[in-house]
Amino acid sequence: MIEIKNISKSFIDKDRGVTNNVIDDISITINKGESVAIIGKSGIGKSVLLKHIIGLVKPDRGNICIDGVNINSISFKELQKIRSTIGMVFQFGALLDSMNVEENIGLALNKFSKDPKDLIKEKILNSLESVNMEGTEKLMPSELSGGMKKRIGIARAIALNPKYLLYDEPTTGLDPITTSKINLLIKRIHERGNITSIMVTHELKTVYDVSDRVIMLDKKKVIFDNKPSELINSSKQIIQEFIGNNKGLKGKNE
Repeated sequence: MIEIKNISKSFIDKDRGVTNNVIDDISITINKGESVAIIGKSGIGKSVLLKHIIGLVKPDRGNICIDGVNINSISFKELQKIRSTIGMVFQFGALLDSMNVEENIGLALNKFSKDPKDLIKEKILNSLESVNMEGTEKLMPSELSGGMKKRIGIARAIALNPKYLLYDEPTTGLDPITTSKINLLIKRIHERGNITSIMVTHELKTVYDVSDRVIMLDKKKVIFDNKPSELINSSKQIIQEFIGNNKGLKGKNE
């Protein structure tokens, strides 16, 4: 279980000399096995929320608890142990250009596990097979298409057999056919592994295809928390505008 308890976060805009309050007193509980989509306008704090969950950002106020552990009050060593249960899929794959596919996936395995090299190799190959990318382990990132990079990013995230999978815009920049394939892959991994999935996205197709719960942020607050099918029934203008404008959002960055 992930518990986000009354967190607030501000960042200082050094150029303008002002403080930008991104998140204000947000509380969310995500239960084991859920697939949750977080939506909202660009710059509203969705990705910042993900970074709080994995401990890359600390709240100014409030706490993040994972399986009952407050990650804001533990040592770095203890935080690393928590992080080993979380897989993160970044917006553009975040593959290191100087490493091939096998080396990129092996980064987390070498960092968080004490497995021998032959077992690490086996886990890399198994993760590639899970995303239908077997035979690509010696390819460099420059040899991969956008969709392939997304799959490799997912393979790297699942290689450690995580309890939680976080996705930051997993279908951004992809064509509709590739988007559908990635959505199906995410759903299959979620269901097969009984993984708790949390996804930041601006694409309603991905929300409907993958999630069983959707949370919408606006003006630093949670304004919607329900089933995706209930979005259309909301009387909130911002939600109806988001639904109406979503067709034009495909392919744009966060």
